Order: sequence, then C-alpha cells, then structure tokens
Amino acid sequence: MENFVFIALSLVLGAVAGFLINRFVVSDKINRSRESAERLLADAEKQAETTKKELLLEARDEIYQMKQTAEEEGKERRKELTAMESRLMQREESIERRAESQDKREHQLSSQQGQISKMEKDLELAIEEEKVRLEALAGLSSDQAREVLLDRVRDDVQHDAAVLIRETEARAREEADRKARNIVGIAIQRVAADHTAESTVSVVHIPSDDLKGRIIGREGRNIRAFEQLTGINLIIDDTPEAVILSSFDPVRREIGRITLETLIADGRIHPARIEEMFNKATTLVEQQVREAGEAAAFDMGIPNLHTDIIRTLGRLKFRTSYGQNVLKHSLEVAHLAGVMAAELDVDIKLAKRAGLLHDLGKAIDHEIEGPHALIGTDLARRLGEPKEVLHCIEAHHGDIEATTVEAVLVQAADAISASRPGARRETLESYIKRLEKLEALATSHKGVEKVYAMQAGREIRVMVKPDDISDAAAVVLARDIAKQIEEELQYPGQIKVMVIRESRSVEYAK
Repeated sequence: MENFVFIALSLVLGAVAGFLINRFVVSDKINRSRESAERLLADAEKQAETTKKELLLEARDEIYQMKQTAEEEGKERRKELTAMESRLMQREESIERRAESQDKREHQLSSQQGQISKMEKDLELAIEEEKVRLEALAGLSSDQAREVLLDRVRDDVQHDAAVLIRETEARAREEADRKARNIVGIAIQRVAADHTAESTVSVVHIPSDDLKGRIIGREGRNIRAFEQLTGINLIIDDTPEAVILSSFDPVRREIGRITLETLIADGRIHPARIEEMFNKATTLVEQQVREAGEAAAFDMGIPNLHTDIIRTLGRLKFRTSYGQNVLKHSLEVAHLAGVMAAELDVDIKLAKRAGLLHDLGKAIDHEIEGPHALIGTDLARRLGEPKEVLHCIEAHHGDIEATTVEAVLVQAADAISASRPGARRETLESYIKRLEKLEALATSHKGVEKVYAMQAGREIRVMVKPDDISDAAAVVLARDIAKQIEEELQYPGQIKVMVIRESRSVEYAK
C-alpha cells in the first residue's frame, strides 16, 4: 500500500515537475520570439524610413529637373514669340511703307493723267491746225489724200504678195517635178471598168398600196420598230406601189432594203418579225461584204490581207462618191497604178495594194471625224499594213507630200479614175455645162482674153492680155480664180489653174 502511494505521489510530482519545466521552456521561447519580432519590426521601420527618405529625395530631384526643363522650354517659347512679334512688326512697317508709297504713286499718276489729258487736247488742236495747213498746201482733202495713200499701199502689198506666191509655187513645182514620174496614157488605154451609180435612197416596190398600212402598223408601231432597228428613215408617201428607204450609211440602207423586201414577201409584219428579219438581213449583208472584199483582194492578187481590212474593203461595195461606186473605183485605181508601175519598172504589188486600199477610210468616214485619207491610214496602221502602203494612202489627196513613186502613181490613178467622163454619173450635157461654167467664171475676170478647160475640167488655161496684166498680177489672178472656183462650184478632186502671159505661165491648183 505504501508502495502504491509512493508511486502515485511520484507520478504526481513528476507531472507537476514536467508541467513546470514545459511552461518555463515555452515561456522562454515566447520571450525570445517576441524579442525577435520586435527587432524585425524595428529593422522594418528603419528600412521603411530609409526608403521613404530615398523616394522623397528622388521625387525632389525629378521635380527639380522638371522645373528646370519647363523653365528652359518656357525661355525658348518666349524667344520664339518674341521673334514672331518682331517679324510681325517688321511686316506691318513694310506694309505701311508700301501703302504710303502706293498713295504717293497714285497721286503722281493722277497728276500725270491730268497732264496727259491736257497734252492730248493740245496735240489734237495741233493736228487739226496742221491738217488744215496741209490740205491748203496740197490742194487735197484728208479723205482724198487717204485714198491716194491706200491705193499706193495696196499696189505695193499686192506686188509683194504676188512675188511671194510666185516664188513659193516655183519652189514647190521644182520639188514636184523632181519627184514626179507619171505615165498615164498607156494605163488609161489598158484599163476598162464599169461603174454602178447609186444614191442615198433605195426604192422598194410593193405589190399594192394596201401594204403601206400594214408596214406602218397600228399607231405606227411597225415603222417605229423598223426605223429603230435599222437606223434608217422609211418614207411612205403617195408614190404608187413603192416605199423609200433613206440613209447616208449604204450598208444600213442595204440591210433595211433586204429586211423590208423579206417582210413583204413573208406577209407577216409585226415588231418581233421585223427584228427576226433584220437579224437575218444583217447576217446576209455581212456575208456579202466579206465575199466582196475577198473577191477584190483575189482579183488584184493581194494575199495576206487582215480580215478586218477585207471586211472594211467589202463595205465599199455599198459606198458611192459622186455616184461612183467606191469599190469599183478602188479596183480601177489598183489596175491603173499597177500598169503605170510596170511601165516605170517599180514595185507593181505595192502600187496595186496601195491603189486598192487608198479609199479604205470612206467605209467608216461617217463614223469618225476627219479626212478619209487620214482615217484610212490610221485603220491600216492598226491592222499592220506596211509603212509604204500607209504613205500612199495618206498622200493620195495631197494631205501630205508624196515622197515615193508609188504614192505619186496612186495619186495619178485616183485622179484618172475620178475625172473620166461618165465615171461619176455625169451625162454629156452636165459634163459640158460644168466645163462652160469653169470657162465663164475665169472669163469674168478683168484682163482675161481666152479660157480653155482641158483634161475633163481638171485644168484651166487662162490667156491674159499682157498690156493689162503684169507678171505679179498674173499670180494674183490665178489665186483669185482658184479661190472663186472653190467657193462657187462643186467639183471632184483638184483643178489646176494656169494663167499664161506671153511666154510666162503661172499655175495654181485648187
């Protein structure tokens, strides 16, 4: 029992001792931790204070630097403003000085204007007095003296102009004589071509006049549809059993004629049927155009023509010039140029090719502004024709000077074909009347003794009285006659006026 009590007491005492020891150890740790925490806190406060001081110093330095920069910028800005103010002040002063100078100048001008006005009045009085004295001395009035002076000046100017014209024409004639080599007689005899005369209208015959109402349609819808599609005018008047198609475009007129004839033969006339027949007629005419172009190229033996050139050449089948079919005319020119080229031993193929294509521009001259020679040249250039052919086309009407033998041959062949009596739908009576008009026009001028129209009206020879017309006046007379022909008469091609005085002659082409 005592042992048990001793053991229990020992355990109690051990526990108490352990608790006390543990409490002492824990308390010591807590104290040490508290001291460590206090030291850390003190260090942190010191570091924070140090960092705060450093930041304050840095902020103070930055603020100081910013103030310094702002002050420097402000100084520069103030300098700029000061410079601008100085420039503005200088400009204002300059403007003020200029205004003062302008005012002074205006005053001076006003004063000078007054002086000028006074001087003008004095001058007018002096001129009047001088005029009176001169009239008294000369025994002529001012109007009479003016007429005398004008007559003298007019004679001098006329003489100078005549001399200048004569010298210019002499140089041009010498240059032309050096380059021109024309053989036309043999060519004219060897070439024969027929011509089809056409006009700007086509007449379509109808079985009866009852069809006119059907062609017009209800409220004119058929005729409106026809004209809108074809682009030509359909004229329905009192002409029995006939209607008229009018257009300056021969291809359109041919398409319209075929369309209308097909509609009349079919008997069904309404807008839809008109459009159908128009499309068929367009296809047919295009085929005819292509065949005509191919046939012309084949007849002339000209290969490798561009398809567009063949098509354009075929359109000339429906084109006329003064009633002369242009495709037939082109074939004739090609034949003539080829024959003359053979006689001169120059390039026959080039002459034929240029002769066939010389009027190519007439197929499209109603669509493009300008002379048909230049239009044809531009078209041929785009389609790859040689420059020799281009020159012949461009020069065949004298728009530029011919510089090759082939170009001169094409000019001559074109003139021969166009000037032959009957080629351009002229009757013998109208042909004679045209020559008589030319002779009468030239005879009406003062000093003319005799006039002869030659070469189918392509040349006029004027014989003048040598006592009335001087050499200088002959030049002026030739120019005046040519100008009057251009203004008063209608003629194809060129007319050469030749004024002959004794052994001298003066030429002027118009």
